[in-house]
Amino acid sequence: MNALQKFETALAQLPLVAILRGLQPHEARDVGEALSSAGMRLIEVPLNSPEPFKSIDILAQAFPQALIGAGTVLTVDEVRQVQAAGGQLIVSPNFKAEVVHEAVRLGMVCLPGVMTPSEIFAALEAGAHGLKLFPAEMISPVVVKALRAVVPAAVPLLPVGGISTANMRAYREAGASGVGMGSALYKPGMTAAQVQEQAQRFTEAWRLAGA
Repeated sequence: MNALQKFETALAQLPLVAILRGLQPHEARDVGEALSSAGMRLIEVPLNSPEPFKSIDILAQAFPQALIGAGTVLTVDEVRQVQAAGGQLIVSPNFKAEVVHEAVRLGMVCLPGVMTPSEIFAALEAGAHGLKLFPAEMISPVVVKALRAVVPAAVPLLPVGGISTANMRAYREAGASGVGMGSALYKPGMTAAQVQEQAQRFTEAWRLAGA
């Protein structure tokens, strides 16, 4: 499958993005296995992690069925470095048209960070495949519902920031297509077993939210 097919499959099956900020290369395979065992297929390693490109390379090779990539991608050069490492997913905290254009040109899935309707429609015009609603602490389910009223239903909206098993249902009911989980799922120092336990909790909570 190409990157977009992987993304669409994950959206249909389990649209949870695992954000592994602080991941180190030596633990990448074990953490990836923990996430995979819980059904997670969307994994990003923020570029402000130790040796992020090495971790992306390890994950991409070990889990070819998953969509692996980077978060906190701010420049066109970083997009190219992620692709060179085997990554197929570009996630940013902001919207920058050049970053989206380059990711699309390279056949990667791009999820820029947006907050306002103006940012949303500019990102979509640039070719974004989905939208990271960030920070979700400032974008409540009520706001997601209002945005969903004007954003086409086919556009994936993924709140990120402060997402927990307690508020996932409210976001899903408001129209979120999925969510991204950071420190509630993974923090540096956690064992793979702890990550797997958290991943399973999130997986179960998301599925129950849609029941």
